[in-house]
This record gives sequence, structure tokens and C-alpha cells, in this order.
Amino acid sequence: MRKIAVYGKGGIGKSTTTSNISAALADMGYRVLQIGCDPKADSTKNLMHGKKITSVLDAIREKGEGNITSEDVLFQGYGGVWCVEAGGPTPGIGCAGRGIITAFEKLEEIGAYEICRPDIILYDVLGDVVCGGFAMPIRGGYARNVFIVTSGEMMALYAASNIASAVKNFGKRGYAQYSGVILNSRNIENEEALVKKALEEIGGEIVSVLPRSASVQEAEAEGKTVIEALPDSEMAGAYQKLAENILNLSAEVENNYE
Repeated sequence: MRKIAVYGKGGIGKSTTTSNISAALADMGYRVLQIGCDPKADSTKNLMHGKKITSVLDAIREKGEGNITSEDVLFQGYGGVWCVEAGGPTPGIGCAGRGIITAFEKLEEIGAYEICRPDIILYDVLGDVVCGGFAMPIRGGYARNVFIVTSGEMMALYAASNIASAVKNFGKRGYAQYSGVILNSRNIENEEALVKKALEEIGGEIVSVLPRSASVQEAEAEGKTVIEALPDSEMAGAYQKLAENILNLSAEVENNYE
């Protein structure tokens, strides 16, 4: 089973990217489970035709921690992709990071992984602050590869540096491995060169370059991924190539676990 985490600062496009990777992998015939680890709980909506699903934390609040079943929190979207949202605490109360830990523990308790039987798990993780629960996919042994979505913008690269540093620190203890960055282009002048320059310090390489495209907004207006809405578009091809690159890189790491 491949276990992959996609990190990035808020607003960088990591959820859009992750959902399109999931859809592309599903089209290749893989059984995919996508777990959203952002308090907004909107990671999977484009796999669910625009519908926001009930998060694990919302289900716990509504039904009580001991009354949750798999049907409450596991949903299937495009291509049979299994979708889960960890969710967040009541605004102003509690810790979002702690909420992720609670959600992960609940998924194990209800046998979610045995029900989904995924070939590939994708964790979509907010990377503005890599602490506590937000580091769970790295330090908890859940993910084996970590990819970082960034642009050439200063704050995106700053977040990428912090995430890569965290992964490397945990990697020394045998946890997830930093596997490179996904450049989600913002049409900044010399953007690819800027990112490559930053990677001289951060480390790693560009896994794929995603062009800036109106196809993304067009698909999302329909509540769909680009893979589903515009399968013959240039952007769908870019996501398909990204999925292939991620498969190849994750296979290298997977071999180390065998």
C-alpha cells in the first residue's frame, strides 16, 4: 500500500492538486483513499460533485464518540475514490491539530482501512504550521512519501522550507521521506527558476510543473476535478503526468519497506 502526504500552505492549491491526483490514479485502476486534514473539511468536495461530506469530528459531535460507524464518515466519489475529512474543532474552541489525531484514531477504531482496502492513501495536509496533529502523517507512520505543493511566491516557499525541514527531522527516526515539490504555477516571472534556486537550500527537486489554467476553475465550477470534467484538456494531462511521477517516486520508497 502506498501512503502519500501532500502538504502546502493554505490557498496554494494542494486540495485541488490532491483531488486530481486521486482521480487520475482511480482512472489508472487503483483503489484510492483520500483523507483531508484541513479544518475547512473541503479537500474532497470536487471528488464528490461539489458536496461537502460529514467530517469525522462533526460526526463525533453529532452522534457521540462511541456511536460512529464507517457509514458516517466514509464516502465514495469519482472513480470509486474513498473520501474522508478529518474536520476541525468548533471555532474558538479546541485545537485543530489535536482534532486530526482524534480523527485518525477513530478511523482505525472503526476499521476504515480494512473497509476501503486502498492501494494508495493520499493525505491532504495544511502545512502553514507543522506541529502536533498536522505532523501526524509524517511522525505517526501514516505516510511514507511527502510531497509539497508550492509556487514561486515567497510565503509558499517559506512554508515549503518549514515542511521539508520537519520531514527531514522526522525522517531521521524512520518516518516519512521528503520526495520533492509540485510547482503549482502562478505565472510569476521566472517562476521555475525561482523555485529551483530555493530548492538549492531546501533540498529536493521539482516533481512536476502544473501550468496556470482556467480549466481548473471551469471544472471546480461544476464541482468536479479536471480529470473528470475535462479529461482531454492539457491540464488533465499535466495531472496525469504528476500522478505517474508520484507513483514512480513512491515505488522507490516502498521498496525500502519490503
